[in-house]
Amino acid sequence: MIHPSTELKYIEDTVGYGVFATQDIPEGTIVYVKDSLELVISPTDYLMHSKDVKEMVDKYSYMDQNGDRIVSWDFAKYVNHCCNCNTISTGYGFEIAIRDIKRGEQITDEYGIFNLDSEMTLLCGEPGCRKTIGPNDFDTYYKDWDKKIVKSIAKLFEVDQPLMAFVEPVTRSELDAFFENPESYKSVYALKLKGLHIPAS
Repeated sequence: MIHPSTELKYIEDTVGYGVFATQDIPEGTIVYVKDSLELVISPTDYLMHSKDVKEMVDKYSYMDQNGDRIVSWDFAKYVNHCCNCNTISTGYGFEIAIRDIKRGEQITDEYGIFNLDSEMTLLCGEPGCRKTIGPNDFDTYYKDWDKKIVKSIAKLFEVDQPLMAFVEPVTRSELDAFFENPESYKSVYALKLKGLHIPAS
């Protein structure tokens, strides 16, 4: 489920659609959470689909640590990648704003966390754009991602959280444990596909 202060807007033919903030969204805000309405496609279910359906699933899903492909029921699936993203997935299973997002700004994400099984060419156009992302990104960048998350998750209880009600109780307990003891932080590496290790190059 995407944050309620967002809207879907057409950008242009190459990129297609994107998700934009309709109000200011402060750093530390949960911007996406996997809820009970998300479509979960198991690895065996995925193999049973036609080529055309697989292409659509590949375009609009992310792969979790269990190898399931998750397709959002709302327009969260239209959030685009950016190498200078303003939200990022966390080891707690939700995405968080890693800086203040202004009204009218596009919500962007880090696709390298999505357990890609092949390289993807990027169109973000940011200075320092990686040009491509792929299976090696998790091992290469997760420590940098964790630094961004730890900085921003510290503000979790300082800002309005309309999506907190959709965070599972066990995850809320993990968050309480982290705020009591920062050493218990759950790294974004927890989202990596289990059983797959690709050494950093």
